[in-house]
Amino acid sequence: MTTSSSSIIKKLLILFLVIAGLYYAKVFLMPLAIGGILATLFLPLCKWLEGKKVPKGLAAISCLLAFLITLSGIGILLGWQISELASDFSNITEKAIDTGNRIQEFIFNNFNISLKEQSQILKKEQPSITGIMQKVVGSLTYVLTNFILVLVYIFLLLYYRNHIRRFIVKLTPPSQQNEMEQVLNSITNVSQQYLLGLAKMIVCLWIMYGIGFSIIGVKNALFFAIICGLLEIVPFIGNIIGTSLTLLVAAANGASLTMLILILSTYLVVQAIQGWLLSPLIVGPQVKINPFTTIVVLIVGNLIWGVPGIFIAIPLIAMIKIVCDHIDQLKPYGFLIGEIEKIKEEPDFVKKIKSRFIKKIK
Repeated sequence: MTTSSSSIIKKLLILFLVIAGLYYAKVFLMPLAIGGILATLFLPLCKWLEGKKVPKGLAAISCLLAFLITLSGIGILLGWQISELASDFSNITEKAIDTGNRIQEFIFNNFNISLKEQSQILKKEQPSITGIMQKVVGSLTYVLTNFILVLVYIFLLLYYRNHIRRFIVKLTPPSQQNEMEQVLNSITNVSQQYLLGLAKMIVCLWIMYGIGFSIIGVKNALFFAIICGLLEIVPFIGNIIGTSLTLLVAAANGASLTMLILILSTYLVVQAIQGWLLSPLIVGPQVKINPFTTIVVLIVGNLIWGVPGIFIAIPLIAMIKIVCDHIDQLKPYGFLIGEIEKIKEEPDFVKKIKSRFIKKIK
């Protein structure tokens, strides 16, 4: 066996062990990783409060309160819209039953499977109510436990951030400590800016989808705008899922073909504005990861840690890229993860809008 092939096998083995370690240690690592990423988001607020002579512990608690207030606001907004959607639930249920009956008739006419046989198949496939309740209770307990852990980690990481930072710097040789400081600053900045950019993007999507859905007359337009915006957490796929959900509910409500086309057109217009104008201005400069890597890490994140893995996959891979860019042996991997350097041609009207927007900011 040649030296090069032996080196490749070692690298693959290390990669496999890392992925296996992440999977089996997810109970410990997942809330810690989420808490660490969210802590970077509140770092500016924590530093500002400490600059105003607020004690470090109180500043960290204030950041936690800000986080909880934000989540509560989103929850109240969603609850208000869900209560409005529930008023139409009986109508949606009747139309869904009617659609189900038509599907059953189609299956009977084309596949010669009687309605009784179809009902028996469905009963076999449906889980019991007891099983569903057990899963729901188990899931709620799991989510609540991890949420409390995340809050604890956010507080502790904000409170002990300088101590942890000095520990990491002490691990490196004296000649490389300045570079390690730069790496830590870059890692903190990229996570913080990604989350801030994501929050700004979600708000912009709420506004655009809310206006678009309201203009074309979608029922509960604000609810679907909120859902489509929140699903931006999952790049590329989230907006498609949100729009598909809007289309399905609209169809169940008896929307016409024209309405469905208008919903799809709204999605395409919003995506064009987001892709050409908002993403380069808000998120693009912060996380330079190519789409192929983005899709791969989202899939791997979901396989290892489920939905939370999808949420933290992008900031984590952006941090890994920064580390790779500062280590000579890992620079090829940083190059693989990063975007392809190319001149992106944009329509003239987009360039004009960008230039005016940047001038106003300055």
